[in-house]
Amino acid sequence: MKNSTILRVMILGAIAIIGIIGVQAYWVVSTWNVNEEEFDKKINLALYEVACSLVELNNGELPPRNIVNRRTSNYYVVNIESEIDANSLEYFLQKEFEQLALYVDFEYAVYDCTTNEMVYGNYCSYSPGVKKDLELGNLPKDDKFTYYFSVKFPTRSSYLFGQMQLSIFFSSILLVVILFFAYSMFVILRQKRLSELQKDFINNMTHEFKTPISTIKIAADVFLKNASVQEDERLYRYARIVREQNQRLNNQVEKVLQLAKIERGNFELKKERIPLQEALNSIVNSTVVKVEKKGGELKSYINVEGVAILADRLHFTNILHNLLDNAIKYCKDVPRLTLRARARDGEIQITIIDEGIGIPKEHLGRVFNKFYRIPTGNVHKVKGFGLGLFYVKNICDAHGWRIRLDSQEGRGTCVHLLIPEAQSSPRVHWRRFWQRAQLSFRRLTARA
Repeated sequence: MKNSTILRVMILGAIAIIGIIGVQAYWVVSTWNVNEEEFDKKINLALYEVACSLVELNNGELPPRNIVNRRTSNYYVVNIESEIDANSLEYFLQKEFEQLALYVDFEYAVYDCTTNEMVYGNYCSYSPGVKKDLELGNLPKDDKFTYYFSVKFPTRSSYLFGQMQLSIFFSSILLVVILFFAYSMFVILRQKRLSELQKDFINNMTHEFKTPISTIKIAADVFLKNASVQEDERLYRYARIVREQNQRLNNQVEKVLQLAKIERGNFELKKERIPLQEALNSIVNSTVVKVEKKGGELKSYINVEGVAILADRLHFTNILHNLLDNAIKYCKDVPRLTLRARARDGEIQITIIDEGIGIPKEHLGRVFNKFYRIPTGNVHKVKGFGLGLFYVKNICDAHGWRIRLDSQEGRGTCVHLLIPEAQSSPRVHWRRFWQRAQLSFRRLTARA
């Protein structure tokens, strides 16, 4: 993954996380404010009803204003201008709170004008075991009124938090998501660093291989040209083996270097107009020798006369050789291949068909991945690094070509390469027009 892609992912992810946190925080604060306002309204209503009940009990009247007064967030003073019976007060308080479903702990006190002190009433709890953790009894007097009582709610905050369980639950989920995102970014960055170290190691290793490979090639060529070696059949065979294996190693190193260029983004294609008929015939002629050595057969049906494609000649021949080599390597007993090429509707379709071992269906989607090889246990009859089809796919993508692979296990594989046509001679266009006209005429005659 490119640095710019990772940076974009991190920035967009951070923006999304900040946005989600902002929305969640706003939701939590709004929920708290709504619950707090609702709580205050219920308390005011309940205390007003208690005041009415007490006044009615004493056959008195309520003051015209300032009946229920909120002094702090959890402390209320109720002015009734009438004597208060503590036992009746507790009964009325519990009754009104329960009618409004306010099951919240409270304590109350009544002002005694003779002693000018607040006489503590009682602590009424709906939550056993909570009292020991609270500071109780601090109910200050009020200098503005003569007959009044006060009510305090020590567990107000806990009650409001209890009303926000859903908000707290979703906030916890959000926290887990944020932690997971941070961990994912850490893993991605670590994997990228390890991947870059691996790429640097492979690139440095392959570059270091180039010098000894070139030296071995020169030494093998000199060895093969020596008259004494040519006379000794055994030495000559070994010298040829050294040169062939050295060339094979050089091809693998070149493939790794080309793939490294593609991944770094500094890969450039040297496109030119390639006559397709000539190029395919050359590839078939060089491949048929390998096939016949193994006792196999290569059939070719190339019908692209006068057709040209715009492509990098080296890479175009390389990908076709790769596909044909795979068809040869993964045969059953002897290779039996078919290469077809035809131009149709401004597009060239090159098809390579083999009757080999095929590819299991579950592996078809991954054969173009780098270093991927179909699992065969500890037995590897066909050697390789899993770079061939990865190279083919990248070259096709670089050219804007399409490649499709169909296969059935035990029945063979069919590879379709679809290439836009670059240029055709006028003679080819007239021939195609004439062929289509003849086909249309035959169809009309048959219907008549």
